[in-house]
Amino acid sequence: MTYNIEGKETGSVELPARVFEAPFRADLVHQVLVIQQGNRRQVSAHARGRGEVSGGGKKPWRQKGTGRARHGSIRSPLWKGGGVSHGPVKERNYRGDINEKMRKAALFCVLSEKARNQECVVVDGLNMEKPGTKQLAGIFEKLPLSGKTVLLALPVLSREILLSARNLPGVRVMQARELTALDALNAGVVLLPAESVKILAEIHGA
Repeated sequence: MTYNIEGKETGSVELPARVFEAPFRADLVHQVLVIQQGNRRQVSAHARGRGEVSGGGKKPWRQKGTGRARHGSIRSPLWKGGGVSHGPVKERNYRGDINEKMRKAALFCVLSEKARNQECVVVDGLNMEKPGTKQLAGIFEKLPLSGKTVLLALPVLSREILLSARNLPGVRVMQARELTALDALNAGVVLLPAESVKILAEIHGA
């Protein structure tokens, strides 16, 4: 079923079976999602070890005869202000490789499940002459989006739509050709202009 920007049903569209009627394979989707999440992960947590903190070049006191425990540096993890043992390091790598066949198959699984659950909405077209957050919000209110988060997959990125959507909570805009299984699964509803459906069919050989 397709809709216009007024939220009225205008007819139906034939969704490519390869993209929107694939059986759901939980194991494949999980494997792909873990890799895609790891590839997007920004490793910023970092604890400095004893070799990275300043000071500690001199032995605090002589080895024997003081009655105190022996120490070689005030930057030992045992000391306040010393290095951290086994802390997180920014050099850790979470990236992984995934082949094209698996990436596409996972995307088909997620889009097909969305379509079966009425979480894929197709509109005839979505064009705006000038940016307008209120106007775009009004269009979304008329469509059967059920108040869920929306992923708008456009055939070509539009400056007017990007500016209109950036202040709408729960709305994300991207190109249809860049759509991944992770993007689709994170959205409550995938909103597709009819032209985006054709692009998905073309680039995935459906």
